[in-house]
Amino acid sequence: MHRTRTGKSLALTARDLEIFRTLSRYRYLRSTYLHAFTGGTSQTRFKERLGDLFHEGFLDRPSRQWEFADARCRPVVYELSERAERILREQGEQQQDKRTFLKSNAAKQFGHAMLICECLASVELAVQNLSGLRFIGWSEICARGGKSEANSELSQRIALGNTGVIPDGVFGLEYARGAGTAYRFFALEVDRGTMPVARSDPRQTSVMGKLGAYQAIADGQLHRQAWGIPNLLVLVITTSEERKREIIRQASLRHYGSHMLFKTLDERKTQSPIPELLTLAWERVAAPSLSIAESE
Repeated sequence: MHRTRTGKSLALTARDLEIFRTLSRYRYLRSTYLHAFTGGTSQTRFKERLGDLFHEGFLDRPSRQWEFADARCRPVVYELSERAERILREQGEQQQDKRTFLKSNAAKQFGHAMLICECLASVELAVQNLSGLRFIGWSEICARGGKSEANSELSQRIALGNTGVIPDGVFGLEYARGAGTAYRFFALEVDRGTMPVARSDPRQTSVMGKLGAYQAIADGQLHRQAWGIPNLLVLVITTSEERKREIIRQASLRHYGSHMLFKTLDERKTQSPIPELLTLAWERVAAPSLSIAESE
């Protein structure tokens, strides 16, 4: 829980640098996710190495993780330290392909920020294990749409009247289809039950309020204007089956489209990557369930 420097000199390896790059893309990741991304035969030795990198100041362990009652039973969460960021900058790698843009005060909503990182990382890892699929990160989406500031939170904003929508994450999938390719693009929304599903006052925040904004985006094809992408599916993850059912019911009453997909995720099962976010079907309103691993 606390850094205790031993003073020993660590010679950084290629895998250490890959750990730094991974945490540059994902602000928070558990040791299990880092091992899945960077490899190695022994998870025990890998955790020991992460411990060395932490105690010698290359990695940080966010203090908010220790507030969970079962924190000592969970894999440790890591983030980059300033020292590791400086090393990446010195190697000209400061412009990493960020998967999400958590605000500087993300630690205040640590549970939400962690779940965003875990969901996106799980999809990316699952894609790596399936042939015929390729994960498209945000910087590539920006390049397709002619945006120059990929590493800016505002680049993920879709203007909507006097307001706008910034998803929790944006990514795409490329599907090999015969001699050609097909594409889908996704906006991720993670709901941990911290706001009402619906409110009578539309000026107040709610799940339905945000989904209504996405419906307006779909109706006006605003994702084409903002990001230059041909389609946009909205992935809504919530942590309660009962809450998911209510969100779907409310979305059905408002006649929201089949481009909205819904799934329940038990936060207790996020200690390791969750490939079923990619491989298992998502529910939709008034439409058959859909697996995002399949192009049709």
